[in-house]
Amino acid sequence: MKCGGFVLGLVLLSLSISMALTEKKIVCYVGTWSVYRPNRGSFNIENIEPSLCTHLMYAFFGINEDGTIRIIDPYLDLEENWGRGHIKRFNELKLQHPKLKTMAAVGGWNEQSHPFSVVAASPTLRQRFIKDSIKFCKKHNFDGIDLDWEYPGQRDGNELVDRENHATWLEEIRREFDREGLLLSAAVASAEFSASRSYDIPRVSAALHFINVMTYDMHGSWDPYTGFNSPLYSGSKDVTDLQQQLNVNASIHYWIELGAPKEKIVMGIPSYGRTFTLVDSSANGIGAPASGPGKAGQYSREAGMIGYNELCEKFLSEKWDITCNEQQLVCYATSGNQWISFEDVKSVAHKMDYFSQMNLGGVMVWSLETDDFHGICHDSRYALMSVIYEHIYGQSPPLNNTTTVTPPPSGSTPTPPDGCSPEGVFPNEEVCDKYFICDSNGRRFDFSCPAGLLFDPVLALCNWPHLVDCDL
Repeated sequence: MKCGGFVLGLVLLSLSISMALTEKKIVCYVGTWSVYRPNRGSFNIENIEPSLCTHLMYAFFGINEDGTIRIIDPYLDLEENWGRGHIKRFNELKLQHPKLKTMAAVGGWNEQSHPFSVVAASPTLRQRFIKDSIKFCKKHNFDGIDLDWEYPGQRDGNELVDRENHATWLEEIRREFDREGLLLSAAVASAEFSASRSYDIPRVSAALHFINVMTYDMHGSWDPYTGFNSPLYSGSKDVTDLQQQLNVNASIHYWIELGAPKEKIVMGIPSYGRTFTLVDSSANGIGAPASGPGKAGQYSREAGMIGYNELCEKFLSEKWDITCNEQQLVCYATSGNQWISFEDVKSVAHKMDYFSQMNLGGVMVWSLETDDFHGICHDSRYALMSVIYEHIYGQSPPLNNTTTVTPPPSGSTPTPPDGCSPEGVFPNEEVCDKYFICDSNGRRFDFSCPAGLLFDPVLALCNWPHLVDCDL
């Protein structure tokens, strides 16, 4: 009887997961470091609107070369040592939204490829990762893992074996996750030139519950000329085979033609733009010569990209010339020598029409914190996400639009005087890989960054050394 009950429980659990997976998905990534952004760019757990999403992705956690998951920012993620407890608060969103699924995104661009390659190459380390992932999800109440290896066989990975090892690893994870009732997804490269190097698409597709195809970053400041971040179709200037691959339509068709089921494909939509600095401000069309990234946004403070929330505020107070391309169904904006490819409500609507025409499994957004989540530029909050929600559900999202927005204060970030105040996170005075926290009682607690990282005083978190300006 006990055995029969156990089997029945597994059947019901499998049925529940199967039913959930047949629904159209809205997968929302949250870049948790955005809580450290200044002024009204700061994005906290309370800014998340879970009713907009079916799946929330907590980005990111790291992966160690011993096969274990790494907490990148213990102060932010955990409650220990007076931490902010973001993981717990993130997953408590399910208390009011019981259909919501939360997943731990492991990896990301900054994690590089090498540690994934090391783990994937070893049967022992693969099993250790699986066991640690199950333990991690159960401890923190995540519903699964989103494996964001960027990318097998590329960057500092092993191009000879990563593709095969990646598929084997996913198959092994899926077998064990099915026993535990956990979800497995992955964020994957979109265009053929990259995806063909990294993935055995039939095996990967069979192993994953759903596939988050990153149909963005088609062009950016790494190019010597301007181009769209996420064009829906190819344009008249796309003459080479590679250029014709760099659009949403070509990428989605490639994945389908190589064996990915439509119902598993979750199409990526960016809520940010890519920026360029023009060589000559008078030559400012698509394919114009560019000398590098555009100016950093006021909140994200990263040259070469700009959140929609940053850009729409600029449009309210600055003069920009906007040109929309009817062939590729996206727009760009110019001001002097600055050139920006961006998404708006119209381009997102075009992408949602395409999503419906292709009958895909869902859409994925990178990321919530760069939408107009305060409603500064629109009549309601989350303008881009609302377009997605309305298209899928046929009605406006149930948003609370009474959020009070505090005007951005003037001046720079305060530094703590003697006595450890005000409350906050601050760089160590003597070494670059340490930081300390002042609590509300004026007590000081010292911490060290994980090996290989330095404390970034601008973002108030541990970051890659080449991104940190430290003169000590």
